[in-house]
Amino acid sequence: NLITKAFNKIFKSGNQQELDKIKPLINEINKQESSISILKDNEFKEKTYLLKKNIEEGRNLDSIIPESFALVREAAKRTLGERHYDVQLAGGIILHNGKIAEMKTGEGKTLVSTLPAYLNALNKKGVHIVTVNDYLAKRDAQNMGKIYNYLGLTTGYINNEQSDEERKQNYNCDITYATNSELGFAYLRDNMKFSLESMVQRGHNFA
Repeated sequence: NLITKAFNKIFKSGNQQELDKIKPLINEINKQESSISILKDNEFKEKTYLLKKNIEEGRNLDSIIPESFALVREAAKRTLGERHYDVQLAGGIILHNGKIAEMKTGEGKTLVSTLPAYLNALNKKGVHIVTVNDYLAKRDAQNMGKIYNYLGLTTGYINNEQSDEERKQNYNCDITYATNSELGFAYLRDNMKFSLESMVQRGHNFA
């Protein structure tokens, strides 16, 4: 047992190493909580506008993780009465980094996704959140849309019954909820269109 403990101290699992790396970032987000919590309602949209401007001027997305995640957390508290826990902040950072965050049922995956979705929507190229059926796409877009709307972003969803015009409108939102099959078939149909104007999807930025 002593040898095993010593070995584990020297050679941590890949997951633990990853979590240790992002702990300082979580601390930075938590430090911002008190200053963000005293903002007035209308100041959240102003903050989003300023962050978008900073990115246009060349600021790196990673550098605004603490402020953007703290804004989303406070917006979720005010609109849904839900506050992101540290483990959910960790999940959001991991997803932003293009890695897989495995979470059990009931650990708040839907809420976790709002963190990287907001951050990556700030470059105005759009974000797709992929879920398993039309019902969840619509439900999550409407529920989580309260957070995004509070922050000054638009939200849409794609389902089977929409016309091309409705799909295009929803794909042009800052954040779009859809199933993998709807996203895939929309892409295939767009490749059979005769003009760029009739295509429903815009570019693929972050999912």
